[in-house]
Amino acid sequence: MGYSRGRWEGDALVVETTGFNDRTWLDDAGHPHSDQMKVTERFRRPAFGQLFVDITIDDPKAYAKPWSVTQEFQLIADGELIEYVCNENNLDVPHLVGK
Repeated sequence: MGYSRGRWEGDALVVETTGFNDRTWLDDAGHPHSDQMKVTERFRRPAFGQLFVDITIDDPKAYAKPWSVTQEFQLIADGELIEYVCNENNLDVPHLVGK
């Protein structure tokens, strides 16, 4: 929901995203953000089956200073991928699969 640009820094894929609108929440808990938000994500694979994503939120209109979180993902070899559906501006919600 913004404009992303990626580049490699060593073994990390760095993705910077800007151009957000202020019509959504930052997360499921309802934390706000503004149209000035910049998100920087660093994707790292230190070992097979591990993925770390370091996320930095920089939004001077909504927060006093930038802040960061790290998410860790583990490979589930026999798991099933679940489709993610974005509902922003969706005009046909009754026909979504898995609603």
